[in-house]
Amino acid sequence: MAHEKNHDYHILPPSLNPFLGALGAFIMLFGAVQWFAGSGPWLFLIGLAGVAYVMFDWWSDMVTEGQTGDHTPVVRIGLRYGFLLFIMSEVMFFSAWFWTFFKHAMYPMTEGSPAIDGVWPPAGIETFDPFHLPLINTLILLCSGAACTWAHHAIAHENNRKDMVNGLIIAIILGVFFTFFQAYEYSHAAFGFAGNIYGASFFMATGFHGAHVIIGTIFLFVCLMRAMKGHFTPEQHVGFEAAAWYWHFVDVVWLFLFAAVYIWGG
Repeated sequence: MAHEKNHDYHILPPSLNPFLGALGAFIMLFGAVQWFAGSGPWLFLIGLAGVAYVMFDWWSDMVTEGQTGDHTPVVRIGLRYGFLLFIMSEVMFFSAWFWTFFKHAMYPMTEGSPAIDGVWPPAGIETFDPFHLPLINTLILLCSGAACTWAHHAIAHENNRKDMVNGLIIAIILGVFFTFFQAYEYSHAAFGFAGNIYGASFFMATGFHGAHVIIGTIFLFVCLMRAMKGHFTPEQHVGFEAAAWYWHFVDVVWLFLFAAVYIWGG
């Protein structure tokens, strides 16, 4: 019959979320510009609240769709491809920060001089010892990635929800530790964000990575809550698969940051 579904695709009902998300993002960006100009953060916070609402509502709909059978094998393939494209966009995002760091490190310039005659790091900059707290943070994040892999293997290959939950708990705790140590390191930096290209490049690259760690930790925490409610099966766990891919991407970016910014660049 005409009203019966005879395909594996998921036809979404009309939704205001795309429009509300775009509107919230515009208000947040406009508010950020106004905030930088000295008008206060309120417009930015209103836009941020709008974006947060859309994220929560939209992803809640996706969780419901996954639990009610709308995520067929064909739909799951599309979701995986979409998330891989998102990670590729994130790779290009971080490439920009590595680009500026390498450019200024290999061709340092003194202030006011067009000649390539500067030093790197700039004179007076005391960098971090990479083999103290940065190395500890590297080990923490790698162990967190290993715990996430354990959780992924437990649900995908063994249908072992207990090990999945335990692996996620370990991964989340280690992610929180990483963020705490990163904040501690920032509080003891001998250089600031403004006034020198090293500080600007360092804090933009490592700071955006830190933001991704916080986002990834929340992502894993949501997966933990879902796992404890009985969500995910060996066939249906795209949401957790995306979280695991994202967490491994965060791991890889940190390894490049540790090698390039802390060791080579310092």
